[in-house]
Amino acid sequence: MGAWQPLPHDLPPEVRHFVEQLRLLKDGTGLSLVSLGARTAYSKSSWQRYLNATQPPPRQAVAALCRVAGLAGAEAERHTVRWEMAVKVWPKPTATAAAVPAQAHAQVQAQGQVLVPVAPPVADGSGGEVREAYEEVPTVPWWDRPEERPGAPRRGPGGRLLVYAVALLAALLVTAVVGAVALG
Repeated sequence: MGAWQPLPHDLPPEVRHFVEQLRLLKDGTGLSLVSLGARTAYSKSSWQRYLNATQPPPRQAVAALCRVAGLAGAEAERHTVRWEMAVKVWPKPTATAAAVPAQAHAQVQAQGQVLVPVAPPVADGSGGEVREAYEEVPTVPWWDRPEERPGAPRRGPGGRLLVYAVALLAALLVTAVVGAVALG
C-alpha cells in the first residue's frame, strides 16, 4: 500500500483527484489487488489500469470498491459523482491504441473492456483540445444484478430446473400409481 506509481502529469485535475481518492479508498481496505479482484468482478490487472489512470473504471467497479470498503449512502455517492466528473474528461487512448484493428478490438472487448469510444471526438472547451467520448458498457456481476420483477417469467437455468423437477416428480407419481394398481 502507498507504493503507487506516479500519475501522468498531463491528467485533467478531475481524473487525478478521482484516481487519488480511489487509491486512498483501496489502501483503506488493506487488501492487495489480487484480494480486491477476488472480492469484486474485476481482475487484478483491471484494478491496476484503473488505479494507475490508464483506463477509466466502469461505474460498477467504483460501486464494488465502495462496498468492499464498507461505504454506503452519501459516502459512496461522492465516489460516483467523482467518477462521473472524471470520465467526462478522461484522456482518450493514444493514437496507436486508436488504430487497433477491428478483430483485435473485438478481442479486447471480449476480455472485459468496459468503456468503448463512441461517436465522433468532441471538443472539451479548454482551448480546442479534442477528446473522445466514452460510453459505459454495463458489466454487472450476477450477484449484483437487480432482482427480477414480481410476476415476470424467470429466465435462466433455475426455471428449467424447476420444470425438470416437476416432470421427474410426475413420472415418479405415475410409476407409484401403476405399481399400486399392478399389486392390488
